[in-house]
Amino acid sequence: MGHFYLARSTRHRETKAQPARRVTARVEDIAAGGDGVALVDGARVFTPLTAPGDLAEIDVRGDRGALVALVEKGADRSEAPCRHYGACGGCALQHLSPDYYRRWKRRRVIEALAREGFDEASVAETIETPAASRRRAVFAVKKAGGELSFGFNARRSAEIAAIDSCLILHQGLSSRLPALRALAAKIEAREFDLAVTLCDNGLDIAISGKTKEPRGPALADLMAAASAANAVRLSMNGDTMALFAPPLVRFDGIPVTPPPGGFLQASREGEAALIALVMGAAAGAKKIADLFSGCGTFSLPLARAATVFAVDSDSGSIDALTKAAAGAQAAGLNINPVKAQTRDLYERPLGAKELKAFDAVIFDPPRAGAQAQALELAKSGVPTIIGVSCNPVTFARDAALLRDGGYTLSQTTPVDQFVYSPHVELVGVFRLQPGTRHAVVRA
Repeated sequence: MGHFYLARSTRHRETKAQPARRVTARVEDIAAGGDGVALVDGARVFTPLTAPGDLAEIDVRGDRGALVALVEKGADRSEAPCRHYGACGGCALQHLSPDYYRRWKRRRVIEALAREGFDEASVAETIETPAASRRRAVFAVKKAGGELSFGFNARRSAEIAAIDSCLILHQGLSSRLPALRALAAKIEAREFDLAVTLCDNGLDIAISGKTKEPRGPALADLMAAASAANAVRLSMNGDTMALFAPPLVRFDGIPVTPPPGGFLQASREGEAALIALVMGAAAGAKKIADLFSGCGTFSLPLARAATVFAVDSDSGSIDALTKAAAGAQAAGLNINPVKAQTRDLYERPLGAKELKAFDAVIFDPPRAGAQAQALELAKSGVPTIIGVSCNPVTFARDAALLRDGGYTLSQTTPVDQFVYSPHVELVGVFRLQPGTRHAVVRA
Protein backbone atom coordinates (compact mmCIF):
# COMPACT_ATOMS: atom_id res chain seq x y z
CA MET A 1 0.00 0.00 0.00
CA GLY A 2 1.77 3.09 -1.24
CA HIS A 3 1.32 5.67 1.47
CA PHE A 4 3.52 8.23 -0.24
CA TYR A 5 2.18 11.62 -1.08
CA LEU A 6 4.31 13.91 -3.16
CA ALA A 7 4.91 15.83 -0.08
CA ARG A 8 6.84 17.63 2.48
CA SER A 9 9.84 15.62 3.55
CA THR A 10 10.20 14.41 7.14
CA ARG A 11 10.68 17.20 9.62
CA HIS A 12 14.21 17.25 10.98
CA ARG A 13 15.12 18.59 14.39
CA GLU A 14 17.63 21.39 14.43
CA THR A 15 20.98 20.08 15.63
CA LYS A 16 24.25 21.84 16.22
CA ALA A 17 26.15 21.60 12.96
CA GLN A 18 29.43 19.75 13.00
CA PRO A 19 32.34 21.53 11.37
CA ALA A 20 32.63 20.48 7.74
CA ARG A 21 35.73 19.26 5.98
CA ARG A 22 35.97 19.69 2.25
CA VAL A 23 37.07 16.72 0.15
CA THR A 24 37.11 15.71 -3.49
CA ALA A 25 35.69 12.23 -4.00
CA ARG A 26 34.35 9.94 -6.72
CA VAL A 27 30.68 8.93 -6.38
CA GLU A 28 30.28 5.18 -6.79
CA ASP A 29 26.59 4.38 -6.37
CA ILE A 30 23.14 5.62 -5.37
CA ALA A 31 21.91 4.50 -1.94
CA ALA A 32 18.36 3.36 -1.19
CA GLY A 33 17.39 6.86 -0.08
CA GLY A 34 18.46 8.39 -3.40
CA ASP A 35 21.75 9.98 -2.28
CA GLY A 36 25.05 9.39 -4.03
CA VAL A 37 27.61 7.31 -2.15
CA ALA A 38 31.33 8.09 -2.08
CA LEU A 39 34.10 6.49 -0.06
CA VAL A 40 36.02 9.03 2.02
CA ASP A 41 38.88 7.62 4.10
CA GLY A 42 37.22 4.21 3.83
CA ALA A 43 33.83 5.42 5.12
CA ARG A 44 30.63 5.84 3.11
CA VAL A 45 29.45 9.42 2.70
CA PHE A 46 25.92 10.10 1.41
CA THR A 47 25.57 13.19 -0.77
CA PRO A 48 22.31 14.32 -2.44
CA LEU A 49 22.28 15.46 -6.07
CA THR A 50 25.34 13.42 -7.06
CA ALA A 51 25.43 10.64 -9.65
CA PRO A 52 27.64 7.57 -10.15
CA GLY A 53 30.92 8.55 -11.78
CA ASP A 54 30.77 12.17 -10.58
CA LEU A 55 34.02 13.60 -9.21
CA ALA A 56 32.71 16.09 -6.72
CA GLU A 57 33.81 18.60 -4.12
CA ILE A 58 31.87 17.70 -1.01
CA ASP A 59 31.56 19.26 2.44
CA VAL A 60 31.49 16.30 4.80
CA ARG A 61 29.89 16.20 8.24
CA GLY A 62 29.83 12.71 9.73
CA ASP A 63 28.40 10.41 7.07
CA ARG A 64 26.55 13.23 5.30
CA GLY A 65 27.88 15.26 2.42
CA ALA A 66 26.78 18.49 0.74
CA LEU A 67 27.64 19.02 -2.91
CA VAL A 68 29.83 22.10 -3.40
CA ALA A 69 30.87 21.70 -7.04
CA LEU A 70 31.20 19.10 -9.78
CA VAL A 71 34.80 18.63 -10.87
CA GLU A 72 33.83 16.03 -13.45
CA LYS A 73 30.40 14.78 -14.50
CA GLY A 74 29.76 11.05 -14.50
CA ALA A 75 28.34 9.20 -17.50
CA ASP A 76 25.13 8.46 -15.59
CA ARG A 77 24.37 12.13 -14.89
CA SER A 78 21.61 13.98 -16.74
CA GLU A 79 20.26 17.51 -16.63
CA ALA A 80 17.33 17.79 -14.23
CA PRO A 81 14.24 18.97 -16.14
CA CYS A 82 12.68 20.97 -13.26
CA ARG A 83 13.94 24.42 -12.36
CA HIS A 84 12.98 23.87 -8.71
CA TYR A 85 15.11 20.73 -8.48
CA GLY A 86 17.79 20.89 -5.81
CA ALA A 87 15.92 23.34 -3.62
CA CYS A 88 12.63 21.41 -3.50
CA GLY A 89 12.85 18.12 -1.60
CA GLY A 90 9.99 16.45 -3.45
CA CYS A 91 12.24 14.68 -5.98
CA ALA A 92 15.62 13.02 -5.46
CA LEU A 93 16.58 11.42 -8.79
CA GLN A 94 15.94 13.86 -11.64
CA HIS A 95 19.69 14.22 -12.23
CA LEU A 96 20.17 10.56 -13.24
CA SER A 97 20.20 9.33 -16.83
CA PRO A 98 16.98 7.52 -17.82
CA ASP A 99 18.77 4.20 -18.35
CA TYR A 100 20.54 4.27 -15.00
CA TYR A 101 17.38 5.43 -13.22
CA ARG A 102 15.36 2.55 -14.71
CA ARG A 103 17.98 -0.03 -13.76
CA TRP A 104 18.36 1.42 -10.27
CA LYS A 105 14.65 1.09 -9.49
CA ARG A 106 14.71 -2.61 -10.39
CA ARG A 107 17.97 -3.09 -8.47
CA ARG A 108 16.36 -1.77 -5.30
CA VAL A 109 13.93 -4.71 -5.43
CA ILE A 110 16.61 -7.23 -6.42
CA GLU A 111 18.93 -6.22 -3.59
CA ALA A 112 16.19 -6.29 -0.94
CA LEU A 113 15.16 -9.78 -2.02
CA ALA A 114 18.77 -10.97 -2.28
CA ARG A 115 19.34 -10.12 1.39
CA GLU A 116 16.64 -12.68 2.18
CA GLY A 117 18.08 -15.29 -0.17
CA PHE A 118 15.89 -14.80 -3.25
CA ASP A 119 17.25 -15.02 -6.79
CA GLU A 120 16.98 -11.98 -9.07
CA ALA A 121 15.51 -14.11 -11.86
CA SER A 122 12.02 -13.64 -10.44
CA VAL A 123 12.22 -9.83 -10.79
CA ALA A 124 10.69 -8.53 -14.02
CA GLU A 125 11.61 -5.30 -15.75
CA THR A 126 10.16 -2.18 -14.14
CA ILE A 127 6.81 -0.96 -15.41
CA GLU A 128 7.20 2.78 -16.01
CA THR A 129 4.56 5.47 -15.56
CA PRO A 130 4.58 9.02 -16.95
CA ALA A 131 6.31 11.70 -14.90
CA ALA A 132 3.36 14.11 -14.91
CA SER A 133 0.91 11.66 -13.38
CA ARG A 134 0.89 12.14 -9.61
CA ARG A 135 -2.66 12.80 -8.41
CA ARG A 136 -1.85 13.32 -4.73
CA ALA A 137 0.26 15.94 -3.01
CA VAL A 138 0.66 17.43 0.44
CA PHE A 139 1.67 21.07 0.30
CA ALA A 140 3.42 22.67 3.25
CA VAL A 141 2.16 26.12 4.19
CA LYS A 142 3.64 28.68 6.57
CA LYS A 143 2.69 32.28 7.27
CA ALA A 144 5.13 34.69 8.90
CA GLY A 145 5.63 38.43 8.75
CA GLY A 146 2.79 38.86 6.33
CA GLU A 147 4.38 36.46 3.87
CA LEU A 148 2.93 33.13 2.69
CA SER A 149 5.23 30.20 1.94
CA PHE A 150 3.54 27.50 -0.14
CA GLY A 151 5.28 24.47 -1.60
CA PHE A 152 7.22 21.39 -0.53
CA ASN A 153 9.86 21.09 2.13
CA ALA A 154 13.41 21.74 1.09
CA ARG A 155 15.74 18.75 1.13
CA ARG A 156 16.28 17.47 4.70
CA SER A 157 14.82 20.67 6.11
CA ALA A 158 11.72 22.14 7.69
CA GLU A 159 12.09 25.16 5.42
CA ILE A 160 9.60 25.40 2.55
CA ALA A 161 10.77 25.55 -1.05
CA ALA A 162 8.20 27.71 -2.81
CA ILE A 163 7.00 26.30 -6.14
CA ASP A 164 4.82 27.64 -8.91
CA SER A 165 5.08 24.55 -11.12
CA CYS A 166 5.76 20.84 -10.71
CA LEU A 167 6.73 18.38 -13.43
CA ILE A 168 5.44 15.27 -11.71
CA LEU A 169 1.94 16.45 -10.84
CA HIS A 170 -0.92 15.56 -13.15
CA GLN A 171 -1.95 18.57 -15.22
CA GLY A 172 -5.34 18.61 -13.49
CA LEU A 173 -3.52 19.29 -10.24
CA SER A 174 -0.54 21.36 -11.38
CA SER A 175 -2.81 23.78 -13.25
CA ARG A 176 -4.53 24.56 -9.94
CA LEU A 177 -1.38 25.59 -8.05
CA PRO A 178 -2.19 29.36 -8.12
CA ALA A 179 -5.76 28.67 -6.93
CA LEU A 180 -4.49 26.35 -4.16
CA ARG A 181 -2.06 29.01 -3.00
CA ALA A 182 -4.94 31.52 -2.91
CA LEU A 183 -6.98 29.01 -0.91
CA ALA A 184 -4.12 28.54 1.56
CA ALA A 185 -4.04 32.30 2.11
CA LYS A 186 -7.65 32.17 3.35
CA ILE A 187 -6.96 29.57 6.07
CA GLU A 188 -6.50 30.97 9.56
CA ALA A 189 -3.35 29.25 10.79
CA ARG A 190 0.36 30.00 10.90
CA GLU A 191 1.48 26.56 9.74
CA PHE A 192 -0.48 23.67 8.26
CA ASP A 193 -0.61 20.99 5.56
CA LEU A 194 -2.84 21.13 2.50
CA ALA A 195 -3.40 17.60 1.16
CA VAL A 196 -4.90 17.51 -2.32
CA THR A 197 -6.18 14.53 -4.31
CA LEU A 198 -7.19 14.80 -7.94
CA CYS A 199 -10.46 12.91 -8.32
CA ASP A 200 -12.39 12.29 -11.52
CA ASN A 201 -14.65 15.27 -10.85
CA GLY A 202 -12.39 17.77 -9.07
CA LEU A 203 -10.05 18.19 -6.11
CA ASP A 204 -10.52 16.62 -2.69
CA ILE A 205 -8.77 19.04 -0.32
CA ALA A 206 -7.91 18.26 3.30
CA ILE A 207 -6.46 20.81 5.73
CA SER A 208 -4.57 19.58 8.79
CA GLY A 209 -2.85 21.52 11.53
CA LYS A 210 -3.63 23.95 14.33
CA THR A 211 -6.24 25.78 12.36
CA LYS A 212 -9.00 28.13 13.41
CA GLU A 213 -12.45 27.31 12.05
CA PRO A 214 -13.56 30.30 9.97
CA ARG A 215 -16.90 32.01 10.50
CA GLY A 216 -18.90 34.76 8.84
CA PRO A 217 -17.11 36.59 6.01
CA ALA A 218 -13.93 34.52 6.54
CA LEU A 219 -15.91 31.34 5.93
CA ALA A 220 -17.52 32.80 2.82
CA ASP A 221 -14.08 33.81 1.48
CA LEU A 222 -12.73 30.32 2.14
CA MET A 223 -15.66 28.67 0.37
CA ALA A 224 -15.24 30.96 -2.62
CA ALA A 225 -11.51 30.13 -2.79
CA ALA A 226 -12.27 26.40 -2.55
CA SER A 227 -14.77 26.67 -5.38
CA ALA A 228 -12.25 28.59 -7.50
CA ALA A 229 -9.75 25.76 -6.92
CA ASN A 230 -12.27 23.26 -8.32
CA ALA A 231 -12.75 21.59 -4.94
CA VAL A 232 -15.43 18.95 -4.66
CA ARG A 233 -14.83 18.48 -0.94
CA LEU A 234 -13.05 20.57 1.68
CA SER A 235 -12.24 19.06 5.07
CA MET A 236 -10.35 20.30 8.09
CA ASN A 237 -8.65 17.91 10.52
CA GLY A 238 -10.85 15.05 9.33
CA ASP A 239 -14.18 16.89 9.42
CA THR A 240 -15.96 17.84 6.19
CA MET A 241 -16.48 21.60 5.96
CA ALA A 242 -17.98 21.73 2.47
CA LEU A 243 -19.22 19.13 0.03
CA PHE A 244 -19.74 20.66 -3.39
CA ALA A 245 -20.14 17.15 -4.87
CA PRO A 246 -19.17 13.66 -3.70
CA PRO A 247 -15.56 13.06 -4.79
CA LEU A 248 -15.43 10.24 -7.31
CA VAL A 249 -12.66 7.86 -8.37
CA ARG A 250 -13.12 4.69 -10.38
CA PHE A 251 -11.52 1.29 -9.94
CA ASP A 252 -11.90 -0.63 -13.19
CA GLY A 253 -14.87 1.59 -14.02
CA ILE A 254 -16.61 1.18 -10.63
CA PRO A 255 -17.23 4.58 -8.94
CA VAL A 256 -16.13 5.10 -5.32
CA THR A 257 -16.29 8.09 -2.98
CA PRO A 258 -13.22 7.77 -0.72
CA PRO A 259 -13.35 9.16 2.82
CA PRO A 260 -11.47 12.40 3.63
CA GLY A 261 -7.79 11.51 3.63
CA GLY A 262 -8.56 7.99 2.36
CA PHE A 263 -5.75 6.09 0.69
CA LEU A 264 -5.41 6.01 -3.10
CA GLN A 265 -2.50 4.92 -5.26
CA ALA A 266 -0.21 7.75 -6.33
CA SER A 267 -1.28 7.80 -9.98
CA ARG A 268 -4.05 6.40 -12.15
CA GLU A 269 -1.45 4.82 -14.43
CA GLY A 270 0.34 3.13 -11.54
CA GLU A 271 -2.96 1.97 -10.12
CA ALA A 272 -4.00 0.46 -13.46
CA ALA A 273 -0.70 -1.42 -13.69
CA LEU A 274 -1.09 -2.81 -10.16
CA ILE A 275 -4.71 -3.85 -10.79
CA ALA A 276 -3.71 -5.64 -14.00
CA LEU A 277 -0.91 -7.53 -12.23
CA VAL A 278 -3.13 -8.54 -9.31
CA MET A 279 -6.02 -9.63 -11.52
CA GLY A 280 -3.70 -11.62 -13.76
CA ALA A 281 -2.21 -13.46 -10.79
CA ALA A 282 -5.64 -14.14 -9.27
CA ALA A 283 -7.24 -15.35 -12.51
CA GLY A 284 -9.42 -18.38 -11.91
CA ALA A 285 -9.82 -17.81 -8.18
CA LYS A 286 -13.44 -17.73 -7.06
CA LYS A 287 -13.07 -16.80 -3.37
CA ILE A 288 -10.58 -14.02 -2.65
CA ALA A 289 -9.54 -12.16 0.49
CA ASP A 290 -8.21 -8.62 0.06
CA LEU A 291 -6.25 -7.60 3.17
CA PHE A 292 -5.42 -3.93 3.84
CA SER A 293 -8.01 -3.25 1.17
CA GLY A 294 -8.44 0.50 1.52
CA CYS A 295 -11.61 1.58 -0.26
CA GLY A 296 -11.46 -1.10 -2.92
CA THR A 297 -8.56 -0.62 -5.35
CA PHE A 298 -8.35 -4.39 -5.87
CA SER A 299 -11.56 -5.64 -4.23
CA LEU A 300 -13.93 -4.04 -6.69
CA PRO A 301 -12.19 -5.13 -9.93
CA LEU A 302 -11.73 -8.65 -8.51
CA ALA A 303 -15.42 -8.80 -7.59
CA ARG A 304 -16.29 -8.89 -11.28
CA ALA A 305 -15.21 -12.54 -11.39
CA ALA A 306 -15.06 -13.71 -7.76
CA THR A 307 -16.59 -13.26 -4.32
CA VAL A 308 -14.38 -10.96 -2.26
CA PHE A 309 -13.83 -10.50 1.47
CA ALA A 310 -12.18 -7.12 2.13
CA VAL A 311 -10.49 -6.15 5.40
CA ASP A 312 -9.01 -2.82 6.49
CA SER A 313 -8.50 -0.98 9.78
CA ASP A 314 -10.00 2.27 8.47
CA SER A 315 -13.75 2.23 8.97
CA GLY A 316 -14.27 5.12 6.53
CA SER A 317 -12.57 3.19 3.74
CA ILE A 318 -14.56 0.04 4.48
CA ASP A 319 -17.77 2.06 4.49
CA ALA A 320 -16.83 3.62 1.12
CA LEU A 321 -16.04 0.18 -0.33
CA THR A 322 -19.31 -1.32 0.90
CA LYS A 323 -21.35 1.54 -0.55
CA ALA A 324 -19.49 1.38 -3.86
CA ALA A 325 -20.11 -2.36 -4.23
CA ALA A 326 -23.80 -1.98 -3.38
CA GLY A 327 -24.14 0.96 -5.75
CA ALA A 328 -22.48 -0.95 -8.58
CA GLN A 329 -24.87 -3.85 -8.11
CA ALA A 330 -27.86 -1.52 -7.99
CA ALA A 331 -26.67 0.11 -11.22
CA GLY A 332 -26.57 -3.30 -12.91
CA LEU A 333 -22.77 -3.47 -13.22
CA ASN A 334 -21.22 -6.90 -13.49
CA ILE A 335 -20.02 -7.31 -9.90
CA ASN A 336 -20.44 -9.91 -7.18
CA PRO A 337 -21.31 -9.01 -3.60
CA VAL A 338 -18.36 -7.83 -1.50
CA LYS A 339 -18.24 -8.66 2.19
CA ALA A 340 -16.14 -6.17 4.15
CA GLN A 341 -14.87 -5.92 7.72
CA THR A 342 -13.12 -3.25 9.76
CA ARG A 343 -10.25 -4.98 11.53
CA ASP A 344 -6.73 -4.09 12.63
CA LEU A 345 -4.61 -6.71 10.89
CA TYR A 346 -1.55 -5.78 12.93
CA GLU A 347 -3.28 -6.47 16.23
CA ARG A 348 -5.61 -9.19 14.95
CA PRO A 349 -4.44 -10.77 11.68
CA LEU A 350 -6.66 -13.26 9.91
CA GLY A 351 -5.68 -16.68 11.22
CA ALA A 352 -4.58 -19.63 9.10
CA LYS A 353 -7.92 -21.39 9.67
CA GLU A 354 -9.88 -18.33 8.49
CA LEU A 355 -7.66 -18.04 5.42
CA LYS A 356 -8.13 -21.65 4.33
CA ALA A 357 -11.53 -20.74 2.89
CA PHE A 358 -9.97 -18.69 0.07
CA ASP A 359 -8.46 -19.58 -3.31
CA ALA A 360 -6.30 -16.45 -3.33
CA VAL A 361 -5.30 -13.72 -0.88
CA ILE A 362 -4.01 -10.22 -1.66
CA PHE A 363 -2.20 -8.21 1.00
CA ASP A 364 -1.21 -4.59 0.45
CA PRO A 365 0.10 -3.22 3.77
CA PRO A 366 1.69 0.13 4.61
CA ARG A 367 5.49 0.53 4.57
CA ALA A 368 5.93 -1.46 7.78
CA GLY A 369 4.84 -4.60 5.94
CA ALA A 370 2.64 -7.34 7.38
CA GLN A 371 4.83 -9.64 9.45
CA ALA A 372 2.10 -10.97 11.75
CA GLN A 373 -0.28 -11.52 8.84
CA ALA A 374 2.45 -13.12 6.72
CA LEU A 375 3.08 -15.66 9.49
CA GLU A 376 -0.57 -16.70 9.34
CA LEU A 377 -0.59 -16.76 5.55
CA ALA A 378 2.47 -19.01 5.58
CA LYS A 379 0.49 -21.61 7.57
CA SER A 380 -2.74 -21.25 5.60
CA GLY A 381 -2.30 -23.44 2.54
CA VAL A 382 -3.95 -20.82 0.30
CA PRO A 383 -2.91 -21.75 -3.27
CA THR A 384 -2.07 -18.20 -4.39
CA ILE A 385 -0.88 -15.21 -2.36
CA ILE A 386 -0.28 -11.83 -3.97
CA GLY A 387 1.75 -9.20 -2.13
CA VAL A 388 1.64 -5.52 -3.06
CA SER A 389 4.18 -3.28 -1.38
CA CYS A 390 5.75 0.17 -1.45
CA ASN A 391 8.77 -1.04 0.59
CA PRO A 392 11.02 -3.73 -0.94
CA VAL A 393 12.75 -4.34 2.41
CA THR A 394 9.65 -5.26 4.41
CA PHE A 395 8.23 -7.10 1.41
CA ALA A 396 11.37 -9.27 1.26
CA ARG A 397 11.09 -10.00 4.98
CA ASP A 398 7.47 -11.08 4.61
CA ALA A 399 8.31 -13.04 1.44
CA ALA A 400 10.88 -15.05 3.42
CA LEU A 401 8.18 -16.02 5.92
CA LEU A 402 5.97 -17.27 3.10
CA ARG A 403 8.87 -19.19 1.58
CA ASP A 404 9.45 -20.89 4.96
CA GLY A 405 5.80 -21.96 4.82
CA GLY A 406 6.20 -23.70 1.46
CA TYR A 407 5.54 -20.89 -1.01
CA THR A 408 7.56 -20.04 -4.11
CA LEU A 409 7.95 -16.41 -5.19
CA SER A 410 7.22 -16.96 -8.86
CA GLN A 411 7.20 -13.36 -10.09
CA THR A 412 8.02 -9.90 -8.75
CA THR A 413 7.21 -6.82 -10.83
CA PRO A 414 8.39 -3.31 -9.86
CA VAL A 415 6.07 -0.44 -10.77
CA ASP A 416 7.57 3.04 -10.88
CA GLN A 417 4.62 5.20 -9.91
CA PHE A 418 6.72 7.39 -7.57
CA VAL A 419 8.61 8.98 -10.46
CA TYR A 420 11.93 10.69 -9.57
CA SER A 421 11.68 9.53 -5.96
CA PRO A 422 13.66 6.64 -4.44
CA HIS A 423 10.43 4.76 -3.73
CA VAL A 424 9.19 1.85 -5.82
CA GLU A 425 5.96 -0.15 -5.73
CA LEU A 426 5.93 -3.86 -6.51
CA VAL A 427 3.67 -6.87 -6.91
CA GLY A 428 4.92 -10.32 -5.89
CA VAL A 429 3.10 -13.57 -6.69
CA PHE A 430 3.49 -16.61 -4.42
CA ARG A 431 2.36 -20.11 -5.31
CA LEU A 432 2.10 -22.97 -2.84
CA GLN A 433 4.63 -25.68 -3.65
CA PRO A 434 3.01 -29.01 -4.60
CA GLY A 435 2.95 -31.50 -1.76
CA THR A 436 3.18 -28.88 1.01
CA ARG A 437 1.11 -30.27 3.89
CA HIS A 438 1.97 -27.94 6.72
CA ALA A 439 4.28 -25.07 7.44
CA VAL A 440 7.14 -24.76 9.86
CA VAL A 441 7.60 -21.00 9.98
CA ARG A 442 10.22 -19.05 11.85
CA ALA A 443 8.91 -16.17 13.93
